[in-house]
Amino acid sequence: MATNHPDRPKKHEALEQWFKSMNQLMQEKPVKGILQSIDDFFRQPFPHSPFNVVLHETEKEYIVKAELPGVKRDQISINIINNSLTILVNQTDVTSEINDIAKTEKHMASARRLSRTIPFSVPVNERKTRAAYRDGLLEVKVAKKQGKKIDILSDQD
Repeated sequence: MATNHPDRPKKHEALEQWFKSMNQLMQEKPVKGILQSIDDFFRQPFPHSPFNVVLHETEKEYIVKAELPGVKRDQISINIINNSLTILVNQTDVTSEINDIAKTEKHMASARRLSRTIPFSVPVNERKTRAAYRDGLLEVKVAKKQGKKIDILSDQD
């Protein structure tokens, strides 16, 4: 049985006022700036990534494409561990200069190690993973594990 309670409109007004205050707070600095930073992070979580990676998913596999310009095939390692794909690039460049006039040799070496790890939401079949590398573009196709389909019985069965 419903009754008109005199305190109900006051509680409703107080709650409405609280929501207005919270909305106003979210629109003011520094809260608005913090919320904007969080939004920006989730739009592009790793803006300074070592190399670009694009992930595409089909029904049967994940397709990962990584842009690796100037990287040689033997400098790339690919690992799948615990439903995650890791692409590792070890670049070592050695340059030598010989000055016959001054009778000097100059050797310079530099090393860079870059990696990206891509987690997958479903189990993957590492045995059916394939990779190809051509013209600075690495493409890795990671097969999804196919589980056993379970039939649902009706109440009449």
